[in-house]
This record gives sequence, C-alpha cells and structure tokens, in this order.
Amino acid sequence: MSRRLGARLPERVRQGYWTKVVPVLALLAVVTHIPSFLRPVWSPDEGFLATQARMLADGGVLYDTVVDRKPPLLPWLYEACFALFGSVSLWPLRTLAIVAHLVTAILLASLARGRWGNRAGAAAGAFYLLMSIGLSPEDTQAATFEVFMLPAMVAAFRYAERRRWLAAGIAVALCSLTKQTGGAVLLPVLWMLFQDARQRGVRWLPALSKIGFGFALPIALVAVILTKPKGFLFWVVTGSGDYASLGGSWLQMTGRALGNSAILVGAGLGFLAPLGRRLWLSYRHRPLVASRGEEHGSTTDLWVWLLSSAIAVSTGFHFFGHYYLQLIPPLVLLGVGAVSTSAISWRPVAVYSMVAATLFWALALFWPGQRLTHTTEVATAIAENTTPKDTVLVWGMHPELYWLADRRPASRYLTAGFLTNFSGGKDSQQVGEQYSVSNAWQTFDQELAKGYPEIVVDDSGRAPYQPELIPKIENLLATRYEVVGVNADTVIYRLKH
Repeated sequence: MSRRLGARLPERVRQGYWTKVVPVLALLAVVTHIPSFLRPVWSPDEGFLATQARMLADGGVLYDTVVDRKPPLLPWLYEACFALFGSVSLWPLRTLAIVAHLVTAILLASLARGRWGNRAGAAAGAFYLLMSIGLSPEDTQAATFEVFMLPAMVAAFRYAERRRWLAAGIAVALCSLTKQTGGAVLLPVLWMLFQDARQRGVRWLPALSKIGFGFALPIALVAVILTKPKGFLFWVVTGSGDYASLGGSWLQMTGRALGNSAILVGAGLGFLAPLGRRLWLSYRHRPLVASRGEEHGSTTDLWVWLLSSAIAVSTGFHFFGHYYLQLIPPLVLLGVGAVSTSAISWRPVAVYSMVAATLFWALALFWPGQRLTHTTEVATAIAENTTPKDTVLVWGMHPELYWLADRRPASRYLTAGFLTNFSGGKDSQQVGEQYSVSNAWQTFDQELAKGYPEIVVDDSGRAPYQPELIPKIENLLATRYEVVGVNADTVIYRLKH
C-alpha cells in the first residue's frame, strides 16, 4: 500500500525536499519574530486595528460607525481572533503574522527553486525571513497590513508565472483587500501575460479576461455584500486624496525615504551586493552577461515586480518603514538569482545575512520602551478615571490608548488625522479643520450630541493640530472639561458634572 501511494506522489515530494525545507523555515520564522511577543503593542497601526475590532464586535459597522482608510480583510481578521481568543492580547495576531511570513517564504522558495534549483529555493525562503526583520522593530515585529499582504502578493506572481491567470487575479484582489498598494503586483502579472502571449503567439484577451474576473469578483463581493458600497468606495479609494497629497515636509520625507532604504539595503547586503555586481558587469560587458542570463532565464519580470513595489512604497509620499516590506520578496529573488548564476560562494552571503539578522533581532529585544511606558501610564490613568460604560476621546495619533485602557471611543474617528488631515511627515501646511475628511466635523458633532466623553486625552504635544490651533477642540475643552492629570506632554481632561 505504501509503495502504491509513494508511486502516485510527485517526484519533488518523494525526494523529501519540502519535508526538509519547510520545518527549517518554520523554525526560522518563529525565531526571527519571537520579539514580537515581548510587547503588548508595537505600533499605532496595531492599536488602531485592535480598537477597530472591538468596535466591530460591539455592533459597529465598517465604513460607517467604524472607519479607516484601509480595506477590510485585516480588521475582520482582528475581529475574528478577538471573538475566539479574547481582546486583551494580540498574541493570536502575532502568531498568524509568523504564519504569513512562513507562507511568503515557502512561496518564494518555490519560485526560486523553479528558476535556479534546490539550493536557491531554500536560500530564498531563508533570506526572506532574515531580511523580514531588517528595519525598525516597530515596523517588522508588528502584526500589520504589509505582513498579511505579502503571501497573496507572492502567490499572484507565482500563479502568473505558471499561467494560472484566474488564480492570479484572485490573489491580486486579496492582496488589494488587505492593503490598497498590494494591487501594484498586477503590473508584473500583466507583464508576464503579454510577454507570454508575444513569445508563444497565443491570444492574450481570454487570459486578460480571467485576470479581470478574478480581480473584480472578490472586491465586488466585499463591497456589495459585506460592506456598504458607498462607504467602501469612499474610504478605500476616493477619500484618501488629501492624505496622500504632496503637502508636507519634503526634507523629512526625503530623509525617511533614504534612511529606510539604506537600512533595508544594509540588512540584505549579503545578496544585494552580488546583484549590484551583476548589474555592473551587465553594463560593462553586456554581450557576455546577456548570454549567461539567457542560459538561466530572464529576470525582467522580477525587475518589473520590484518597480511596481517601489511605486507602491512611494504612494502617498510617507515612506514609513513598514511600507518597505513590500520590496523584500522581489529583492530576495533578484539577489538569489544573481548568486545562483555566478561563481560567488553561498557561504559569505549566508553568514552576512545571519549576522545582520542577529543584530536586528537584538535591536528588537532592547528597543527603547519610553513611548510604550508613557502610553501605558496614560491608559492606566484613563481606566482609573472612568467606568467601562464611559466613553473616551483621544486627541492624537495613538489609538492604542483606547485598547490598552479598555474604553470605548466617543467617535468613529480614532485619530485626529481624520479631522485635521495630519499624518506622519506632514508639517503645518494643509492641516486644520478645513482639511478634514468630508463632513467629518458634522459627524463628530452629532456623535458628541449623543453624550460627551467622560475623558478627553490631549496627546497632540506640539503637533500642528494641538487644541490651540483647532478652535472646536479648544472650545470644547475650555467650556466642558477640567484638567485632572498631566503625563509628560499629554494632558488628561475630565468632563465637568
């Protein structure tokens, strides 16, 4: 019986390749992301998602009484995990984030193995996991959008490479429903489609129709059946124009872009250096390198993928560190391909990658916790001055205060950014009441008319949306609230009774 079963298994399974590689990748995924469990919350995005999930569980309606500029899949995942495991900890989401990294690594290993062989496959999976922590720990250890977007993004590319166009379209849709910029992978998918049609002389329109149908169907189902279509369209597509505008501090944005790029390159220099060497040789000796490239297959589709990811990272001109996670899969494949098709030894590449990952891992262990300590102290003060029935308004950009204090937000707008158009990297230009999301202040007034929050936390510090610069907030605090606590630059107000 066992022989007959073994005879039916694919050759690659009978050889035991994946039974050896997957456990090693799983162990590496766990080890590299163990630091994620050491803090209750790593970033405001996690706090936003956690608070949003609690609001949904309490009967909130996504894109109506619960709003964000992001697609719905990750808020729903947070809500589902809270329903199963409770909402006091993010450990289930951190566990699923490790699973997402592992799936991404396996898919990259499959892509590299098909192009350059077994060793390249194992290397691609391992190098991805090592490089996945090669940024600020707040960007790499948090269970946020990019982490859960990557498996679908790599799957879309893999399906397109295998000419499974319907599946590729569905994967692009799932990627886009996790974060809008994930849809950029559609560019290399279409590139592969038209290159395939050109080289094989087949009709491209039927395949394009499959991609379009696979992409449109999941999005239509989510928009029409599971959410309010108008709200979905506004919050996910049309309502982010001001947020993604060019307004802001160009010096700060440029510095962030160059800084995060340099950090990521440093993390992956072990295999990016051979890639740079290959590009230099290609420039100096084009005919020679071209012949070697033809022998091992073209990487043009990978460069198109990298270009599309770079465009996605640049969208909105914020250049936050976690955006750069989208660059890692194509960079890893290009680097692994450069090493595989040259005389460079794998050993120094692997040693450098492991040393760099160890440094970033240690950095995550000892990452400064002053902000978390401050946030925890403020959340404790909020809880001590309220009851579970009371509502709270946080005037700032740290919605994790709601989740840590376990108190309900008084408004659907969990950060001051919705009411002022402030976001990271912006200066005082185009920040103020007049730049808010459409009709946001009218909605905010209606929410407060149903009952003022017991506590207002002014966490704005010296930001360009501090109460003195926002007349409606300044008037609200002056007429109805009194100061009951100060922690560093955060002021806590309580409703006058």
